[in-house]
This record gives sequence, structure tokens and C-alpha cells, in this order.
Amino acid sequence: MARRVYRVLLAGLFLAALAPAGARAQATMAEPAPAGATPHATAVHRETAPTLDGDVLGDPAWAEVPPLTSFWQTTPDEGAPASESTEVRLLYTETALYVGVVCHDRQPQRIIVSDSRRDASLDETDSFRLILDTYRDGQNGFVFGTNPAGIEYDAQVSNEGQGGFGGPGRQQAGAGAGFNINWDGAWQVRTRVSEVGWSAEFEIPFATLRFPRGREQTWGVNFQRNIRRRNEEAYWARLPRQYNLNRVSMAGRLAGLQVPSPRNLKVMPYVLAQASRDFTREGTGTGTDGDFGLDLKYSLTPSLTLDATYNTDFAQVEVDEQQINLDRFSLFFPEKRPFFLENAGLFSVGDPGEVELFFSRRVGIGPEGEAIPILGGARLSGNVAGLNVGLLNMQTEAVRAVAPANNFTVARLRKELPNRSALGALFTNRLGTGDFAADEDNNQTFALDGRLGIGRYGLISGFAGATRTPGLDGDAYAFNVDARYDAEAWLLNVTYTEVAQHFNPEVGFLRRSSYRKPTFLVFHRFRPSNFLGLHELRPHVSYRGYWDFDGFQETGFLHVDNHWEWKNGYELHTGVNFTREGVKERFDIADSVFVEAGTYDHREAMLVGYTNQGAWISLEARAIVGGFFGGDRVALSPTLRVRAGEAFTTEFGLQYNDVRLPGGAFTTTLFRARLSYSFTPRLYVQSLVQYNDQADLWSANLRLGWLQAANTGLFVVFNQTNGLDGLPGDPLNRSVTVKYSRLFDVLQ
Repeated sequence: MARRVYRVLLAGLFLAALAPAGARAQATMAEPAPAGATPHATAVHRETAPTLDGDVLGDPAWAEVPPLTSFWQTTPDEGAPASESTEVRLLYTETALYVGVVCHDRQPQRIIVSDSRRDASLDETDSFRLILDTYRDGQNGFVFGTNPAGIEYDAQVSNEGQGGFGGPGRQQAGAGAGFNINWDGAWQVRTRVSEVGWSAEFEIPFATLRFPRGREQTWGVNFQRNIRRRNEEAYWARLPRQYNLNRVSMAGRLAGLQVPSPRNLKVMPYVLAQASRDFTREGTGTGTDGDFGLDLKYSLTPSLTLDATYNTDFAQVEVDEQQINLDRFSLFFPEKRPFFLENAGLFSVGDPGEVELFFSRRVGIGPEGEAIPILGGARLSGNVAGLNVGLLNMQTEAVRAVAPANNFTVARLRKELPNRSALGALFTNRLGTGDFAADEDNNQTFALDGRLGIGRYGLISGFAGATRTPGLDGDAYAFNVDARYDAEAWLLNVTYTEVAQHFNPEVGFLRRSSYRKPTFLVFHRFRPSNFLGLHELRPHVSYRGYWDFDGFQETGFLHVDNHWEWKNGYELHTGVNFTREGVKERFDIADSVFVEAGTYDHREAMLVGYTNQGAWISLEARAIVGGFFGGDRVALSPTLRVRAGEAFTTEFGLQYNDVRLPGGAFTTTLFRARLSYSFTPRLYVQSLVQYNDQADLWSANLRLGWLQAANTGLFVVFNQTNGLDGLPGDPLNRSVTVKYSRLFDVLQ
């Protein structure tokens, strides 16, 4: 039966090659229309700002501002004009840039709005977003976006959205990498739906942005409109199909700005009250506590910002998603805390999620996830004389039996060069302080990194780093070289990474240590003209392997796959994996179940499916069936999403494994439920409920947020954890936290 499944999937991978001749001919003809010259826009100065209500056509402030109207598709009809007209107007006052957008739609009743939460994805909804490359370095930018519900969506882009100098991957949930969705700026947007479609007005204060000195400014800019019912993406500055808005090296030009030097001093104090109880400690009741602290932001120059924090608190941040480890290597949990997310991409060096030379979760979080109080710290970041600079210093307090007090220092320099190239350097230092610190309790990391753009599609990137740890002798280095070619039809990628045995970045992250790792990827995209209703086929082959320094292979993973994407939004991935796991020492994979030392070669079939994610109900499912450490595994991961309008959204996810090994059999179940209701884009209730049978617990995180500027406001957070035999009674712990923070713009 298993062999039959493999044969069916392998046949599916290459069925694209049997497509009709007309389909193959269209694939070779799918070149984008000639892009021509870089598009230009000019912002108009006004003494009086528009009324921010979403009504662009009815506001006389916009009447004499010439609109930008030419938008070009990347999907579904690459190189064709957008199917609906879009008008973008740009004006500015002494304090802010204003963007007026009219998204004409001949069928406004079919506009799709899938979410109204701040920073919710704009991919599965009708939406509009823009990117500003304020330094015109072709690599970094600020993204602002919205949908017809008027959500505030903002992000920082570095390295054109790629996941750091060590490779093209993207960090999730805002960990410091190429696309930082968890950055929150102070700005506003209002929208309106009418008989002509929908419209939006953005107010982006200059104080929220960073840009070079000088009153006259020319920035890079691009705009993107999504029409979800057609799966359409269209851009003002034309892009080939393989790129998105983050490709700022291909953005247009925004001129005509006369920008004053912003006076920017923002103070964000908070007060907090908490009631909590640990039910595992007999004789203890509910304890109460209160606290306060503040953050400060000051613009030393238009391009250099000082951020300071005292008694830092992150009570409003959503808890981590639980994971089950069926391997013998470290799990990666991304950064979610706001203070560490601004300009996080500047500090990112390494291979995201695997070898990170600076990982901000080392500050204020213990080895087992314990909260360690952060006394305070400061960050200086921005641009000085054309050089990107970052300096971070944080001081934590001691927690008995967990960690001594520590001082963390990170210094970063990076010079952006033409054609997506750059050179950089990084230094980190951890120093144990206070009575609980041992002698010579310190660690340093030194690194150089860079990238070299070759032509329009080529890129070579990499890093080299070393660490110093008192008492740890031997090779303590790591390096990575990555070569990438990303054209319309073909993506080719080759990488080599090496991590020595004693490489020890204590302010970084290592998923595994002491290895040599080659990888490659051959990925093809083509779009048939008329074949089974398909929009795009993406056959590809990838490989990654890990060897220790004695030549023993610890992991091998050969992946052969094809992605079938239909025009109606459905998608299917049909793949086969050929795996090798070399286990040096017996390890415990579950209670009373062990994996013995040895080499295990297996095959597994993989099937992934998506329904239309823009629909009110959608399903995503992944299934893997095959060999596993000398036995067999069936892994199922379905996710169901249901929404009612744009206000109420739900997501139910299950990760289930049925594992049968020579040393025993077991199952794992990890269930996750998210529910969110947004009364307005700034007033919401969100919950995250998780069930983990391997950790023997249920957990619930309920958050009410009433947002003001820059993600400040009122937050009420409820947390409870129960043992598996304790639902609904007998909780392990429970807490209720009320936090209020406020932004004071001192100089405005």
C-alpha cells in the first residue's frame, strides 16, 4: 500500500511535464510586459491636512492632487493591467505624509473583508499597502496597509524581506529578520466603502519614519492592491511574478518632499496590577502585586533614534504556541515582545531559526521559559553618515535557582551598497553581574556578514562568526555561504553551513551544534494557459544534510514535490521525502519509549491541501505517512478557519502523531484554538486555548485590548493552566493582569 501511495505521488509530481503543448507554450511566453523606466511620483504640499474619514473623492484637499493610476498584475495575469482602476494621491504637510487611495470596483458587493484585527494578514482580503524606502538604499523600508475594514497594518522590511544575511528564509512572528510584522508605528488610517468601491486615507507622521538629513527628500515607493475574489495582486512599479512588495530595489520614486527635521520625544509610561495563585503550593492564597515602568523614544536626528526602557514589562504579549519535540534538537520560539522588535532586522545575523548570532529571547527569558525581570536598558539605532548602526544594552535582575543578574550588550554596523549588496559586523557580550554570578561568567560573539547582488536575479550572502567562552577551549567558529538565483521561472539555491563543536553564542540561538550542512533547491514556476483550471505549477527538488566532523551523517532530507495552485484559490502539494537519521546516542522520544543509536533510512509520502483561504470557511491540512526511526509514523495537521464578517474569526488546529517504533508505540496530540472578536480595529478580545498531552496540560490565554497610538492602551490578560486530569477543576495556576500604557508626544 505504501509503495502504491509513493508511486501515485511521484506520478503527480511530474504530470506537469505531460501538459498539453499549448500549456507548455504559454509557460514560456509568460514574460512580464516590458517594465520601461522607473515610475515617478511627486507629492504635493498643503498647509491644511485632509479630513481623515476615508472619503477621498469628497474631500477638496485631494481635488487638485494628480492621481497615480497605472497598476500592473503579477497574479493571475502577469504583466497585464489591473482589472479594476486604482487611484493614489500623495500630499504632505509640515508634520505628516498623506496617502489618499480610491480602489474602484464595478462589483462593490463582492468586496471581501476577512479580518479587522491590527496587523492581520492582508493576503486573504481586498487590501491596499505601500512601502517607503526612505533611504533609497534598495533594501529596507516601512510598510503600511489596510483593508476596507480600516485595519492598521505596518511592518519593517530589511534585506528586501529575506531572512537575514545567512539565507532567504523568513522568520515568523516578528523575530528579527527580513520582515518584521510586529513593529508598530504611530499613524492612522480611515476607510470607506461606497458605490464606486472602497477608499482609504493614510496619515503617516514624519516622526514615525527614519530618513536622511536634509529638507529635500526623494524616497523609493511602491503600492500594491489585492482583489481577493480574483486572486489578483497588482503593483504600481511593475514586478515579476517571483517578487512582492518587499522588492524595494524595483520600487518607483517619490520626489517633491520638503521634510522638516522632526522634533520627536515620546514617553510611554505604564501601570500594572496583577492577582495570581499557584495551586500546586498548598496553603497559599491569591497574591496581588502592582508595578510601573516606562519606555522613551527620542530622535537624536531624523535618522538616529534612542529608545530607553525602565522596568520593562510584556504582560500584553500573547503566550508562546506550544510545540512537541519528536527529535533530539532544540525547539525555536520566535520573539514577540515589542521593545525588541523595532529595527530587529538590523541586528539579525545568521541562519534564522537555526544559527542566530543574536537572539533577543536570551534577554529576560530563562532556559525553561521562566520570566526574568528586566531592570532596564537602551537601544540606539538608525543611520549615521550612510552607515546603519545599532547599539543595545540591557540589564536583567537575578532569579534565585534560575539565573544570575546579567548585562547584555549588542553592537551592530552595516553598510548598504548598490545592487542589493551590503557589508556588516556584529558584536555581542553577556556578563554575569551581582552576588549570584560566578567568576569569569561572560561570553562574547564576533561576526562579519555580507551580501553581493549579481545582476538582476543573483545574490551571494553569508556570515562568519566566532565565540569566546572562558573555560571552553577548541574550535569556536561558524560560517555560512549562500548562492541564490531567483528569476521568473527558476529559483536555484545552494548553501553551505559549518558550526564548530565549541561555537557557543550565549546571546544567540543554535538548533544543533557541531555539524557541516550542505543544501540545495531547484524550484520551477510556470503558468499554463488552459490546463485543468490551474493558475500555476511549481515542481521542485530540495535537499539538506548534516554531517558531524568525523563524517557521520546525522540527518539527510531529500524532498521531491509539486505545488498545484488553481485559479479558484485551492492548492495541493504532492511530495515524497527520502530521509536519513543518524542517532549517535539513545534518546527518550516519549514516556518509556526510546530511539536506539543507529542509522535509519526511510521514505514518506506528504500531501498538503488548502481550500480558498479568502472564503468565510477554509481548511488547511497536512498529512505525512512513512518510516520513522526504524518504525512508522502517521502525522496529521488539519487547521479549520471560520469567520463571520470581518469582526469574528476563529482558527482550530490539531497536530496528531501516531508513532510505532521497535522500542514502543505512542501518540501525541496538540490542539490549538484561537478566537478573536474585534469591536473596532482598536478594540478586540482574543483567546488562545491549547491542549498538549505530552506536557499533560491545558492552557488558556485571554486578552482584551483597547489600543491607542503605537500599540499602547488598556490590556486585560487572563492566564490559566490545568493538568489533563484537572479540567475544568483543579487548575495548576491562574493569573489576571490589568495594564494601562499611554503615549505622550512631548514635543507636539
